[in-house]
Amino acid sequence: MTTPRGFRDRADDSLFTLIGEIPELIRNLVIAEVNAGKAWVARTAKDAGVGAGWLAAALFFLFWTIPALLAFVIIGLSSWWPAWLASLVVVVALLLLVAVFALLGVMRFKRIGKTQNPVQSIAQDVKEVRDEF
Repeated sequence: MTTPRGFRDRADDSLFTLIGEIPELIRNLVIAEVNAGKAWVARTAKDAGVGAGWLAAALFFLFWTIPALLAFVIIGLSSWWPAWLASLVVVVALLLLVAVFALLGVMRFKRIGKTQNPVQSIAQDVKEVRDEF
């Protein structure tokens, strides 16, 4: 008899049949753990890459903030309010962009530590098997 998911009911199987299926079950568990490890590495690498991209964007805008800040100082010293105010607005807008991109990058890097490591899952499986015996 099979269940909707394709698993069969093993209640009527003999002890020797169940023991004979242990190598296949262990093989399936190892394959599943390796696949989970591959998926975890792929997710972690993707999050690290996206986080690095956001930080690179923040550094790009920070790089262009420096000339704007210099223009702000030059214009502020050479004339009074209108040019100075315009330079100040540009500097503040660029610094806000830097802050937003840096926060996005840091948040993405923090996501890396929150995902469960496959090694922890394997250790948990080994612990459960030891507790059974």
